[in-house]
Amino acid sequence: MSSETDVQKFPDDFEWGVSTAAYQIEGAVHEDGRGRSIWDVFSHAPGNVARGDNGDVACDHYHRFPEDVALLRDLGVGSYRFSVAWPRIQPEGRGPAEHRGLDFYGRLVDELLDAGVEPWLTLYHWDLPQALEERGGWRNRDTARRFADYAALVHDALGDRVTRWTTLNEPFCSAFLGMAIGEHAPGVREGHGALAAAHHLMVGHGLAVQAMRAQRRGEERFGITLNLSDVRPASADPADRSAAERLDLLHNRVFTDPILGGVWPASEREVWSEISDFGFRRADDLALIRQPLDFLGVNFYCPAWAKSAPTADPDPAHRSAAEIDVEYVVPPELPRTAMGWPVEPEGMSGLLRRLDEEYGELPPIYITENGAAYRDEIDATGAVSDPERIAFIAAHLTALRTAMAKGVDVRGYFCWSLLDNFEWAYGYAKRFGLVYVDYEDLRRIPKASYYWYRDMMRAQRGG
Repeated sequence: MSSETDVQKFPDDFEWGVSTAAYQIEGAVHEDGRGRSIWDVFSHAPGNVARGDNGDVACDHYHRFPEDVALLRDLGVGSYRFSVAWPRIQPEGRGPAEHRGLDFYGRLVDELLDAGVEPWLTLYHWDLPQALEERGGWRNRDTARRFADYAALVHDALGDRVTRWTTLNEPFCSAFLGMAIGEHAPGVREGHGALAAAHHLMVGHGLAVQAMRAQRRGEERFGITLNLSDVRPASADPADRSAAERLDLLHNRVFTDPILGGVWPASEREVWSEISDFGFRRADDLALIRQPLDFLGVNFYCPAWAKSAPTADPDPAHRSAAEIDVEYVVPPELPRTAMGWPVEPEGMSGLLRRLDEEYGELPPIYITENGAAYRDEIDATGAVSDPERIAFIAAHLTALRTAMAKGVDVRGYFCWSLLDNFEWAYGYAKRFGLVYVDYEDLRRIPKASYYWYRDMMRAQRGG
């Protein structure tokens, strides 16, 4: 490793892994009883996804998972974070389990364990059964109850082999990208409905943890993964500082205050009182949402800078929950990834230190996603060189080690992602993987970053 990509020594018991998500890699959307998800519907609607892409085939992981587990084994990660597709288990979002869906994940788990890789299971990575969306989806409290039933079915089947259980991945994206901004499924722009969805996702998390703990049989640990931003004002102008507070509410505090602090965000009614009466809440919801966590997953990609700007529809009846008079800006001097996201690793250490200072007594933290998309290409020798990704990961690991040195209890790091995959509304145009996927023939080609990550982990272990 060059000096620019050397990584400081982490604790010997630090966990190293990679992450994926079901709809992004599995394909086989019509096989073995799987029902439709909101992403099946959204991706097939013209104009929603770049180039008209969809997840029907994706990386065909459903059929090729032994090959992908072999890549994990050769990479040398200790853990693999994947998600279960709810429509594979309950095609209509309710009722008995579809045994063929459970059997697939059982085979995957067994393959992982045989390869010496610990499975980290996420129950919800955005693929709500379409049948539940047609009944109101996350706007309705009943979906939270259905989610707990689904969690119990999966835990009952796999809890004897899987010890790490994550309820939700990035509820911000489900509630706000999907239902306030409309860039993700189900692709709507709502005010009260998006806020209700955010709340019911957290209720579903609490109910699911309760349901799984009730049937706990050994060493299972339960947590949630939040994608959080280090939010800053674009300038010292008081208006920009107020904008940053509003953006911090939207990105972070909607979830961190109740889940980690046991309180509702102080500024929420000032920001949203014109679009919602918060009537979806019940008196005991805070206690339900703030279930004791065995770990907290944090996904971090970049900071966010907020500038005050009139963005809200003047008519509250037409205003979405994301219209909070804030414009996102990026300092021009910062490099960007292929997603247009700024690269500033110090944002990770700043975010982690803030969480530690504000909430105290946090459960152990795992960085459950961190990575970058770049314009990767196969060269004349058949290899894929991606030095920018290597530098990105190394710099963020340095920032992570800085936070740990200042007392933040971080126990592991998962790179996003093992494979190039269906990148949601960007389709197959953006590549995050350590492994290049040729979408013509689905060949897997480990990139230079794959070998760098392998060698870095070996060096960490003294091997």
